[in-house]
Amino acid sequence: MQIRRALSDDLSAVVALTEQAYAPYTALFGAPPIPVTEDYAPRIDAGEVWLLESDGELAGLAVFELHEDHLLVFSIAVYPAFQGKGLGVTLLRWLEDRTRAATLPEIRLYTNARMERNIALYLAYGFHETGRRPNPVRPGWVVVDMAKDVAPAEDAGQAQAIDVA
Repeated sequence: MQIRRALSDDLSAVVALTEQAYAPYTALFGAPPIPVTEDYAPRIDAGEVWLLESDGELAGLAVFELHEDHLLVFSIAVYPAFQGKGLGVTLLRWLEDRTRAATLPEIRLYTNARMERNIALYLAYGFHETGRRPNPVRPGWVVVDMAKDVAPAEDAGQAQAIDVA
């Protein structure tokens, strides 16, 4: 497996993967989750979208923002055919490595309170809940904020694309 930076030519694949990965939640919520409605072109241009490929096939993605004191995960998505194979955790580990490489002390994310499976995964991976708040974009939806402290690495230098096999 390899994780590489998304290019502008990848935009349609990013949109398709995101729509398919979040489809069960779209049905549950009666509306698409925020990542499904996102305009990914500016995020791709900013280097915030990274693709996980398995044998040359797109399997998942991670979207994140670097802030002054933390890395913020906007989205982790895995194609349904690849779900249940640990790729979400692979992406979380990679994001943690990116956080270290940027010498940031914390990785943060937020998710919908109804995404209980995702919350359980994040808790199992070492995140803790830091609060709940109304979703500012979707009335009636509740956002769960989570964070994880990231220990500094002995060597913070990381390659732009890594082989995770």
